[in-house]
Amino acid sequence: MSWPAGNPLRPLLGFGYWVQGFQCFPWMGVSFFLKDSLNAAPSTLQLLQTLADIPKIIKWFHGIVSDAIYIRGQHRIPYIAIGDQDWKEDEQLLDLSMRNELEEEPVPSATSWLSIGYFPSSGISIFTITLLLCVSNLGASIVEVVHEALVTEVGRQMSQSSPSTGLKSFVMVASSVGGVFGNFLSIRGIKHYSPKRMFVAFGLLLSVQLLTTFTVHESSLDLPKSASDSGIQEKFFELSIALCEPKILYAIAWYATSYAIVPSFKGTMFFHQTQHLNLAPSVLVYSSLFGEAATLLWSITYSYNQRLQSVPPGELISIVQVIMALFKFSNVLFVNGFYKKIGIEDSLYVVIFLGLSDVLSGFRWLPFSVILAKLCPQGCEGSLMAFVMSSIELAYFICRTLGIALMILLGISENDFSKLPEAILIQVIFTLLPLCWSSCILIGVS
Repeated sequence: MSWPAGNPLRPLLGFGYWVQGFQCFPWMGVSFFLKDSLNAAPSTLQLLQTLADIPKIIKWFHGIVSDAIYIRGQHRIPYIAIGDQDWKEDEQLLDLSMRNELEEEPVPSATSWLSIGYFPSSGISIFTITLLLCVSNLGASIVEVVHEALVTEVGRQMSQSSPSTGLKSFVMVASSVGGVFGNFLSIRGIKHYSPKRMFVAFGLLLSVQLLTTFTVHESSLDLPKSASDSGIQEKFFELSIALCEPKILYAIAWYATSYAIVPSFKGTMFFHQTQHLNLAPSVLVYSSLFGEAATLLWSITYSYNQRLQSVPPGELISIVQVIMALFKFSNVLFVNGFYKKIGIEDSLYVVIFLGLSDVLSGFRWLPFSVILAKLCPQGCEGSLMAFVMSSIELAYFICRTLGIALMILLGISENDFSKLPEAILIQVIFTLLPLCWSSCILIGVS
């Protein structure tokens, strides 16, 4: 994996994905801010996190726009700037003919975090913070779409035999390093500073990313030229044609379904660990740190282990799916107090096993992205990758909503976790369910 001298692709993608990984820093603060400052219940905490991610569901539209509409000869870099900062500050970048088509484009990501940080605690409500987080995620979703499109475009150009494998590993390592660093800093942030200071710090970091983006012109990246100047309607039609390809459609449907049908109890587990088990906040941060370190190790291993790369991506995804189910079943034993009875402390289990359990699903993305890069038609990279990311975000929304409904149905609350083992057992069953048809979908396109 190499870039020509002077090509800013490596620092652009490296820093961009590092910032994406670093998002765990403010979001850890959000959980504690809602619990301690706003006294949110477990279902409320999970509902807020679910609603805040709604803007990410329309990533497919951002992908089509970035594929179709060029801003002064560029169709990737300007959208990173738009996603990081306020639309009005970037308006001067647009030609008059483009402004009407983009008048609904997003508002700030950096400004939203700064607003949450400087907003008086006595005057901020759950509705206000949800709205600001929605705006932040709207900007973040555009940046993520453009990053994925760049990786797919350039990765395939660099290697025809194994599209984007090396580049995918590089950016995943960068994201993991950002996650490790973000979790490490959040330990100090939660102990010695208020969550609001963490929000301000992240908002300033996004402002730095915006400034560095302005120093890069897309022509220096040597991106492949589009065969024709297509509008939004034409790109939407091209995406529709790509999705009519059974291999592409079935692979995306399997991956999204594997998330959607598994109820999520992230908010409930947060309350179970902090209130029921009375674990220190630093234990949860170390758990996230351990998970990010494991993701980093996985990315490096996948990049340089030829034997691992020789395994068909579909088979590798299925193996990870089985391991996910085993870890979730282990969580049932943990909630029932089995491990504490045999001498394993709750804090140790949370750091190691729950830390791994939370990131295992992400281990599937690297081999799955290799499958997508092989199948993606040229010129449709941004649109297709954005559609995939939208599908995953919609699946997240569904699984979190199912989790909230199941918590209410079973009567799980901040004071009653007696039915939590049954809820996690349902997770185990639905984690294994997608394996029933994985062999005929994923392995067939590997």
